[in-house]
Amino acid sequence: MSKNIVEITYCTQCRWLLRAAWLAQELLTTFEQDLYSVALKPGTGGIFEITLNGALIFSRKAAGRFPEAKEVKQLIRDCIDPNRDLGHSDKSKSD
Repeated sequence: MSKNIVEITYCTQCRWLLRAAWLAQELLTTFEQDLYSVALKPGTGGIFEITLNGALIFSRKAAGRFPEAKEVKQLIRDCIDPNRDLGHSDKSKSD
């Protein structure tokens, strides 16, 4: 099984480190056997982007909002193991 690298680039001017660190913790807990690393990369200009193996999977600027942890987990799962059940993260709010 190949190990995957997630990078979360966050804006230091906006003080988004805690948000990025919390999301990194969520991903490391969910994908502990599948991730090689989750890197936190400081940036500026309001950036909050998440890449998986170098490919952009979420951009705050493009989406006009921050991602929810559930959403990021689903995006990563869909790329690395589409058949994996994420338990409560796969349940919709109406379930």
